[in-house]
Amino acid sequence: MQLIFRALKRSFNLILLLFFFLNCTSKEVKLQKIQGYALGTSYTISYASNTLKPEQLTLKLDSIFQVLNQSLSTYLPDSDISKINKGDSLLEVDTHFIKVYQKATEVWTKTKGYFDPTVGALVNAYGFGPGVPLKQVTSRERDSILEFTGWSKSKLTARNTIQKSNSKLFFDFNALAKGYAVDVIAAYLQSQRVSHYLVEIGGELVARGKSPRSGEFWKIAIDDPQQSEERRFIRTLMLKNQALATSGNYRKKAVDPETGLAIAHSINPKTGEAFPTSVLSASVIAPDCMTADAYATSLMVMPLAQSQALINSRPELEAYWIVADSLEGIKELYSDSFFK
Repeated sequence: MQLIFRALKRSFNLILLLFFFLNCTSKEVKLQKIQGYALGTSYTISYASNTLKPEQLTLKLDSIFQVLNQSLSTYLPDSDISKINKGDSLLEVDTHFIKVYQKATEVWTKTKGYFDPTVGALVNAYGFGPGVPLKQVTSRERDSILEFTGWSKSKLTARNTIQKSNSKLFFDFNALAKGYAVDVIAAYLQSQRVSHYLVEIGGELVARGKSPRSGEFWKIAIDDPQQSEERRFIRTLMLKNQALATSGNYRKKAVDPETGLAIAHSINPKTGEAFPTSVLSASVIAPDCMTADAYATSLMVMPLAQSQALINSRPELEAYWIVADSLEGIKELYSDSFFK
């Protein structure tokens, strides 16, 4: 009788444990959302968690942004990158700088030099910027500037210092930093066992899992380059555990008086020449956001046929171009699986 009682007791305990487990797993996970301003732009983070509180994540974000700015911001005069730009060849850079530098080297190699974070002097010379018209740069001025631009003129040493063959070489990681920050935040969320989230900084983003509200993969919108004052979207897509970055110069476009086409300008970092381009924006899907960010920038500079060939040769990348067309006005081009 005692054995039967013990067996019944064990069965009852198992039933209680099973009930407790089912009750916990059926509990709705709360969708949290925080917004703010950092790295010179806005950010939005949506995530599903009942344990990671928004105030806890906000404190962590402040810490992340502070560390990244100290390493990579050209706006801080005492940051590591600013010290290197001023000629400090003894500074040992941190892990963040190393990861961004190595990714820049990788993409510079893969794009055959079309991606180059040292072209800031050329950008400034041509007067690119909000409300600033394109300037005329003579061939002599261009050749002079090219002397202190070029990624191959720098090296990450075994001591984690940066060597420059020209002291005037100036690094600007703006084309990778936002994407890298997105990846760092995503890694923190993963460390906190958050499986469903969308991290967005200035339009660069990483999506993991699914939206708790829809139960579907996160839905993302891409800006319409024909928009004027009111923001409009041209396409939406589902991101399935991927990163997306978009680069565009359509906000700085001019109109060709002969064709009536919207024309933007890009700089070829290999020749130093500014040239008109019909590519208004390029979006890239990649496994991580720093990679997507760097390639999206590259596709704005590379000749269109060459950029399409590059994407087709890289199975881990998908791309979407918005191009000005004399017949259609706007033409959309995309790789096979971009919208799948």
